[in-house]
Amino acid sequence: MQTQPINSASLLAEANKIIQEHEDFIHGMAVTSVEQKKGVLIFKGEYFLDEQGLPTTKSTAMFNMYKHLSHMLSEKYRLVD
Repeated sequence: MQTQPINSASLLAEANKIIQEHEDFIHGMAVTSVEQKKGVLIFKGEYFLDEQGLPTTKSTAMFNMYKHLSHMLSEKYRLVD
């Protein structure tokens, strides 16, 4: 399957739209950067850590969302910037 070229700004906009429309959306969820390593898109953003810098239940939800985006969008796009 051929992937389509996309710049990071457009990809982040699409990823954040997917997040907001997802049934597991939590207020504050958003991706702020993306990079590509060996054909896999890696999304980064808020981790919802507590005061001690430890993960919360929201952290798990965000990690799962990053993984969902990576699987879904890596098959469709490749970064061109």
